[in-house]
Amino acid sequence: MLGEQLLPAIPLRYRALVGLAAGTGLRWGECVGLRWDAVDLDAGLVRVVRVAVEVAGTVTAKPFPKSKAGRRTVPLLPAVVQLLAEHSRQFASGPLGEVFTNQAGGPLRRTLFRARVWRPALVRAGLLGKVVEVGPRSYFAAWPDTTGLEWSAEFPTEREAVAHVAKNAAGGLRFHDLRHSYATWLVSSGVPINDVQKVMGHEQASTTLNRYTHGSDDRDARIRNALAAFLLPEAATDRSGNAEGPSEEGP
Repeated sequence: MLGEQLLPAIPLRYRALVGLAAGTGLRWGECVGLRWDAVDLDAGLVRVVRVAVEVAGTVTAKPFPKSKAGRRTVPLLPAVVQLLAEHSRQFASGPLGEVFTNQAGGPLRRTLFRARVWRPALVRAGLLGKVVEVGPRSYFAAWPDTTGLEWSAEFPTEREAVAHVAKNAAGGLRFHDLRHSYATWLVSSGVPINDVQKVMGHEQASTTLNRYTHGSDDRDARIRNALAAFLLPEAATDRSGNAEGPSEEGP
């Protein structure tokens, strides 16, 4: 589940980012472009008023989201409020008040986040391939390729094994799947379509209906069923291995 498996596997610096995306349905650019002036932890609300855009490795902030409907206010689950509050105490904001930055204080880059943070976390959480300690300085790794064939190898360190599986395994949850599953969860829980439309930032209700009222696959079900874990007062044991994330320049 998200709260018991994936979140503890995410480095602490990026845990609130993943929790926010899963608990609000915000897009990647909306999360990265979020500044503290748009967050009201006391009221449990976040205002989506700007978006970060990445072009050729350069991230810039735009004052308006994807569309007029994208400017919206989204309620925060209590545990997401807690994650954000803890994040604000532990990590400095960016130069313009950005909530999420890399270790150097710069903007997050999607491709690097996926390679260095997201996919390794999926492996550590047991959601992509498998890494098992089989002896002193020996870690067995297994991963599927695009044809479904499973490959395996042994590595001297867990870090090397995780990195290899993260790089070579086919499939796996995408960051955007958090948004999709959040919307599907709302619809399945009986939230009126027009309300779902507003919090998702869709211009037309038909977009919400077409995308999120069909039957969800196993991937959506796993995340949707796990959203309740955000109500837990404490996360499960940390499995990220490094609170700050990758030791090299962050994404």
